[in-house]
Amino acid sequence: MQKLRTLRTKLRQSTRTGTLTVKPKAADPFYLSAEWKSLMRAIIKARGRRCQDEQHDPAKPREGVRLYGDHIVEIKDSGAKLDPANVLLRCAPCHGRKTAEARAERAKA
Repeated sequence: MQKLRTLRTKLRQSTRTGTLTVKPKAADPFYLSAEWKSLMRAIIKARGRRCQDEQHDPAKPREGVRLYGDHIVEIKDSGAKLDPANVLLRCAPCHGRKTAEARAERAKA
């Protein structure tokens, strides 16, 4: 039976004291624009106020939850900003999952 060897740490203990502060997340100015807000109102009026994600967890409600207008093809990936066909209404868990998947795909490239 072989023993596993451990490597010595190359990190030195910090001599700094205090707490770490994290900047609050700032919204992209595009999502605060009158054009985006108008598009979202029109989409919600046409489609209703419900999560449209096909992978939505059936154990969680689709209606009566906060919705996000999520670009199907993200703007960072050359998606159209104001095309209603490129926007899907998603609840927070579905929006987070889809965004994480898109970031992972982008990181692979």
